[in-house]
Amino acid sequence: MPPTGGNAELKLCLWSRFGMGELIAVVLIVGYAAGAWKFWRGFRRTTFSQSLSNRVTLSLLWPALFIANKSYRQNFKKALKG
Repeated sequence: MPPTGGNAELKLCLWSRFGMGELIAVVLIVGYAAGAWKFWRGFRRTTFSQSLSNRVTLSLLWPALFIANKSYRQNFKKALKG
């Protein structure tokens, strides 16, 4: 039996344990969290009312609002700049 590298075996083991579906789920979750965090940090640059409840709601619903609302899309882009 030829010698094998420990890291290669570990990577193969992890890949076989976690498939493409899990990888896609992780990427989507990280992307969602990153968008919410960036919007939260730049919220003061938007034209939205600066209340905490507004900030929380708009940060959590960002994917749906970004798709459905042109005004939100413009404000989201303002929040991400800077």
